Amino acid sequence: MALKLRLARHGAKKRPYYRIVVADSRSPRDGRFIEIVGRYNPMLAKDSEDRVQLDVDRIKEWLGKGARPTDRVARFLGAAGLWEWKNGNNPEKGKPGTKALERIEDKKDKAEARAEAEKEAKEAAAEAKKAAAEAAKEAAAAAKAAEAEAAAAPKEDAPAEDAPKTEEPKAEE
Repeated sequence: MALKLRLARHGAKKRPYYRIVVADSRSPRDGRFIEIVGRYNPMLAKDSEDRVQLDVDRIKEWLGKGARPTDRVARFLGAAGLWEWKNGNNPEKGKPGTKALERIEDKKDKAEARAEAEKEAKEAAAEAKKAAAEAAKEAAAAAKAAEAEAAAAPKEDAPAEDAPKTEEPKAEE
């Protein structure tokens, strides 16, 4: 039988309250336990004395009998000087999984494709701008040539439409 010092959750919905209990490691979290050796109320301020309450004598006795604390309880016991708590280092925990790595690769490929497309679009826009500038120069040159031709050509008589109209006599009834 492996003994654990662990938290058993009590309290209302969204108002947690934990008991620090000694239990068989195979029993459910909130199920059967051997003894209550402390209390933990996470709703209180971190500097509050009543946030963590420990029965030090009973905890020492259970540790002497081979009970091992969970990480959270070990942190409380380390603060009380009953257990040497070391911050765990699991470098594998922070690594992304295979699907996340695939998504990262897909994002990278899409970003590269988007950057390439933007570069091509900028080049195409620059070429179109140059072509438009050349077309504008050619149009300006053609307009100047047309003006020069118009200035060189002799002026014709004004068309009849531009001549002043004479009033027609009104027919009397």
